[in-house]
Amino acid sequence: MLNIHNLSVSFGGTYLFEEVTFRLGSGDRVGLVGKNGAGKSTMLKILAGDFKPDSGQIATEKEVKMGFLRQDIDFEHGRTVLDEAYEAFTEIKAVEKKLESINHQLVSRTDYESAAYSQVIEDLSDYTHRFELLGGYNYVGDTEKILLGLGFKREDFNNQTDTFSGGWRMRIELAKLLLQSNDILLLDEPTNHLDIESIIWLEGFLRNFPGVVVIVSHDKMFLDNVTNRTIEISLGKAYDYNKPYSQYLILREEIREKQLATQKNQAKKIEETEKLIEKFRAKASKASMAQSLIKKLDKVERIEVDEDDNSVMNISFPVSQVPGRVVIEAEHVTKAYGDKTILKDISLLVERGSKIAFVGQNGQGKSTFMKAIVNEFKYQGSIKLGHNVQLGYFAQNQAEYLDGEITLLETMTNAATDTNRSKVRDMLGSFLFRGDDVEKKVKVLSGGERNRLALCKLLLQPINVLVMDEPTNHLDIKSKNVLKAALKKYEGTLLLVSHDRDFLQGMSNIVYEFKDQKIKEYLGDINYFLEQRNMENMREVEKKDTDKLSSGVAKDQKETNKVSYEDQKKSKALQNRLSKVESQIKQLEMDIQQDDKALASNYDKHSEDANFFMAYNKKKKELDRLLEEWEIVQGEIDML
Repeated sequence: MLNIHNLSVSFGGTYLFEEVTFRLGSGDRVGLVGKNGAGKSTMLKILAGDFKPDSGQIATEKEVKMGFLRQDIDFEHGRTVLDEAYEAFTEIKAVEKKLESINHQLVSRTDYESAAYSQVIEDLSDYTHRFELLGGYNYVGDTEKILLGLGFKREDFNNQTDTFSGGWRMRIELAKLLLQSNDILLLDEPTNHLDIESIIWLEGFLRNFPGVVVIVSHDKMFLDNVTNRTIEISLGKAYDYNKPYSQYLILREEIREKQLATQKNQAKKIEETEKLIEKFRAKASKASMAQSLIKKLDKVERIEVDEDDNSVMNISFPVSQVPGRVVIEAEHVTKAYGDKTILKDISLLVERGSKIAFVGQNGQGKSTFMKAIVNEFKYQGSIKLGHNVQLGYFAQNQAEYLDGEITLLETMTNAATDTNRSKVRDMLGSFLFRGDDVEKKVKVLSGGERNRLALCKLLLQPINVLVMDEPTNHLDIKSKNVLKAALKKYEGTLLLVSHDRDFLQGMSNIVYEFKDQKIKEYLGDINYFLEQRNMENMREVEKKDTDKLSSGVAKDQKETNKVSYEDQKKSKALQNRLSKVESQIKQLEMDIQQDDKALASNYDKHSEDANFFMAYNKKKKELDRLLEEWEIVQGEIDML
């Protein structure tokens, strides 16, 4: 489907990658991985045709359709969420508009015997057939399913895209991409703005996608659950294995160990041969033998071991001083933006040494509660900090607070105190900013580099309570592993918001789920929470409470079974109704198609039959009504 041959790209005389070759075929779900700055996003842009390589070729099969989820998007003002999502169906919308025009002509025109009217009838048949082939009768329902899967609610559908944050706009763009009939999907950090529920839904969608998927992601669990192949770009080379990410790491390490062993044996043989050459050179009678060994040695192909870029951050979070037993006490916290209440009557007690994860869908108030803790805005209720508490806050958009016009060194020096100002160069070095890097302006840094700088800056202040909102955004997998190890060793109190399941594993002893303006406590880590909330089928999270009841509470168990039975009964009734409507739609479509053929084959006969046209238009109106009914019933099923 797609052949990449000897691609090379260089910047400032240094190769980003050189002579990279691989092939992509149907069913390939590729994780394109590597450290920040390795060239992953550049490779995606080359595959999409947005960027030209210095050398090499890309060959695609004819009529291959490619969709690319970019990090920078631009919407047209004035469109609703549905309007924007429908932009995925450009041809369907064009045909639909043409059919509306044709139907209007059929109603308004009276020149039944003219050639022009006959042509209108033929056009109607052609466009109706084309509309059906394109999936015109399904696109509305498909759009709603995708939007619901990505976390939108039905009440969001008719809201203007301008009213949504950049993360939600990215979801709309992702929805458009998934709705198009693409053969190849190129996804650059698709999970960056998704919550856990939407990520799991997207995993299921991509696993069933029949074409090619190439994903740049730093979400290890997402890669393991979706991909069947890994291409790592490291130090200018590409390493390609038919394994998901975690299996690839094991396999690559085994290969490197074999390469090292083989290289060691080869080096030993070469050393022995060189000793023989030196020995034979000293004797005239053995000179020809020495020359023969030299020629033989020159022909030996030296075994090389795959290079690995193991440079990682060196990070630790020291505790400034021991605070009191209670570090944060929140009572009846309520926060609203205009008419929209985000948090309502939230009370929470955080004790010293707690490791707490905040989870839940986007927009449920996790970041809002964190901002309330650090007193970023006014709210109802109270939040008290305990004795000797020193907060360190890492905001979700922390990198945006950095001044792009000053250097890294100036950024750190300006934030330093008299006690640690002399250490800023060493601190920058431990975060992989070395040598001349510290003189770069912040604005030239990548997203991952800015996050590293923000983390480094955070360490300049005394901390015993860490409040961190999505600290892993834009960090590569190795950097995330280092950050996770540092936070696990951290002896202070940690409050953490993240949608990265792998990062959250083993990080907390308490999980709070934010949902419907409230919070619910789970005494365990993210795995315990996922089990309790049955997150393998995230749609059920919105409908049922999966906490198992003890066998002794028979009455409650009976009520639960009753509700379950009622849900099943209602679902079955709706499914039967949906099947009936679909059957009626199918029959009407066949009847209308037969009428179209009758008009096309014997126009003179039918043009004089007023009853024929009356029945014809009645069928069209009934079809429109049934399609609306289908959407309503399908919507009720989705909400169960």
